[in-house]
Amino acid sequence: MSRIVFLGDLHGNMAATEAMAETLEKIAPDEVWFLGDAVGKGPSNRETCDWVKENCDHFLKGNWDEWIIDSYLKRENKHSRYAEENRFFYEQLGEERLMWLKSLPYEDEILISGIRFRLFHGRPVDNLYQGFDSDEWLKQGFYSQAKQIKFDSYICADSHRPYVRSLHDGYAVNTGSVGNSIGMPRAHALLVEGDMGQKKLSPIFFSILSVPYDNQKAADVALSTEGLPHADAFAREVRTGIYSR
Repeated sequence: MSRIVFLGDLHGNMAATEAMAETLEKIAPDEVWFLGDAVGKGPSNRETCDWVKENCDHFLKGNWDEWIIDSYLKRENKHSRYAEENRFFYEQLGEERLMWLKSLPYEDEILISGIRFRLFHGRPVDNLYQGFDSDEWLKQGFYSQAKQIKFDSYICADSHRPYVRSLHDGYAVNTGSVGNSIGMPRAHALLVEGDMGQKKLSPIFFSILSVPYDNQKAADVALSTEGLPHADAFAREVRTGIYSR
């Protein structure tokens, strides 16, 4: 039986990322899948981007990754919506990291215990799927526009809140956020245990990893980082799990 960790939404929060890394060391998963948003919002984007590159086995692109890349490419266009606000992030990252993020795919798939999972971040390739959404809304995520096929189940990120929902069509599963959680202000990820690559149906286990970290340290780093957009809001979010904008 394989142990696969899916995680995303690190958002420049290195205190949370380091706490999750310690937990992953103890779990020793067979694979780690990154489902997007290594960067944006928080202060330590170089560090979280490099951690993803060095410690994950597979990678996808998220909406914040996309916005920051787009801002960099359109940086001479003063009318670009995000160009000025995202300047802090793309200048911190540098061109090499940005081009690596740009190269990442939007979605992938994995077969575990006879279930074919679609893997994606959420936006920009699909909707934002939240745990309190209706079954009708969530089941849209089973269909891949890019591949023109319907999957058995899916695993996504983007909502910043972990969940496992059983629908008539399959499972809708979310990793939660490592660095910018809504609700419990912890670092979250998803552990799936099952028979990777096996077509025959067999038992599968979903576990939410809920990892405490030094929230005040994360807030202090944000508040002391010169030029970080909306630093006060990000500091409140990592301390309380309540979004302020």
